[in-house]
Amino acid sequence: MSKIRTLLGSLSLSIVLTVGLAGVASATPPNIPTETTARSELAALTVAPDGSMTGYSRDKFPHWITISGSCNTRETVLKRDGSNVVTDSYCAAKSGSWYSPYDGATWTLASDVDIDHVVPLAAAWRSGASSWTTSQRQAFANDLSYPQLIAVTDNVNQAKGDQTPATWKPPRSAYWCTYAKMWTHVKYKYSLRVNSAEKSALSSMLNYC
Repeated sequence: MSKIRTLLGSLSLSIVLTVGLAGVASATPPNIPTETTARSELAALTVAPDGSMTGYSRDKFPHWITISGSCNTRETVLKRDGSNVVTDSYCAAKSGSWYSPYDGATWTLASDVDIDHVVPLAAAWRSGASSWTTSQRQAFANDLSYPQLIAVTDNVNQAKGDQTPATWKPPRSAYWCTYAKMWTHVKYKYSLRVNSAEKSALSSMLNYC
């Protein structure tokens, strides 16, 4: 089935579930700050032009690592962000549903869901991670303690790529506030820089709170 046809089916399912959304888990990473905290953290970030991509490779951010038993980071987030997720003995999701807050779509196949790095690995590299150790980059790429990983529609994540909020925002403007709070908190926690356009975009997105 094509992605378009699958998307149409998911939109129909979303309409059916509107009355009972309490039964659908919405992807909610931990430690999303308040608007006040996010604004304070944004003001504290160092503003500087992006660094070079020289030397960058996703392999320098090892993921997905084993988290518990046979479950790796991706599988752990799928279980955290999904509803009624059933896994096999290898921790692979066999059934469940996933609501993507970026675009409002609901999926019932794990293969239609990506785990997004809220601050993309390449964006982190350009803003300070190029000087980190491999161990530090691994911790960043698999961070389950802060709002850095979230289950979302795969092609939406792919459209985002390594862009910052200056050039890409979630399709649902209703999620801009939360997205900006997550992005800012991760950059603050890891002492990553922001460029001026990125900071301006984040500030504007926080006005949606």
